[in-house]
Amino acid sequence: MPFRSESPETRMALFDFAFDHAPIGIALVDICGRIIRGNAAFAELVGRPLVDVTGMAFAEFTHPEDLEADLVLFQDVLDGIRDGYSIEKRYVRPSGELVHVLIHIAAMRDEAGAVIRLISQIQNVTHHKEYERQLAERAAQLELALEAIRGGFWYMEVDSQKFETSDGLAQFVAGPAAARLDLESYLKRVNVDDGASPDLTPLLAGEIDQAVAEYRLNTIAGERWMRCDRRLLRDANGAPLKIVGMAIDFTDEHNRFADLERTSQRDALTGLLNRRGLRARFSQLGAVEGFSILAVDLDGFKQVNDIYGHAAGDAVLVETARRLGRVDEFEQA
Repeated sequence: MPFRSESPETRMALFDFAFDHAPIGIALVDICGRIIRGNAAFAELVGRPLVDVTGMAFAEFTHPEDLEADLVLFQDVLDGIRDGYSIEKRYVRPSGELVHVLIHIAAMRDEAGAVIRLISQIQNVTHHKEYERQLAERAAQLELALEAIRGGFWYMEVDSQKFETSDGLAQFVAGPAAARLDLESYLKRVNVDDGASPDLTPLLAGEIDQAVAEYRLNTIAGERWMRCDRRLLRDANGAPLKIVGMAIDFTDEHNRFADLERTSQRDALTGLLNRRGLRARFSQLGAVEGFSILAVDLDGFKQVNDIYGHAAGDAVLVETARRLGRVDEFEQA
């Protein structure tokens, strides 16, 4: 069956239907920048009835700060320098509400090539702009947070095994002028006694998705205790893709905890091991022959408290502990 082209009336009807029912704003603009025709989506963007929009110049609802750039490009089209352009700008609705739009302009010419009108396609990108703003805000907050912490982050690609620290972590480790560290350079600074802690094998194999490691790291400020949170990122099929880690200096926290641990294992008055300390120390002993326990009783200690008071009793306990400590020192010597 031979192809029959549509009549001009049919083509115009199709154009009118597509124009009026398009999900994005469409407007015809004359060479003076006035709206000749717009669709319902365009009227909604500018926040005015369609009958009121017709005949208005686009400058009337364009944000003043965005107008100059738009007019320059518009004039370029009229001067034949370009056939069209795209621009992001803001519409100002009668209520004062701002609508961010992305506009694509194309020139419509007569047979002689002169511009007779322009057609605009307008997309509402307000939500995109808000999303970009939120991303920028979060990025700024993250940057501030990273500047505030002692440490930084790193990543490792599973396939290539490429490892690289952030600038912040490299500078924390090796000084302000340090370049980013690779895996070998980083691991060389880990205390040999903690070598198993940074192991990434379970993450690389995809056996686990996250892990925490604590290890000592040699830095420009000396050896520091680091806590490193590691997370595995997977591709769309669930295969291991990349590991990201955040290493934070928690030396002060570690030392405070160690001090508390030591304090909790000793009597506050005498400094001798208490029951908790004895249990902890007993598990560390390794003599094959076994151990002996010596129980010491202070004769007459109750009378000291009763006659001279508890302060004197405390003094006796402290002196007793001191002498027992000297016996221990003598035996070790």
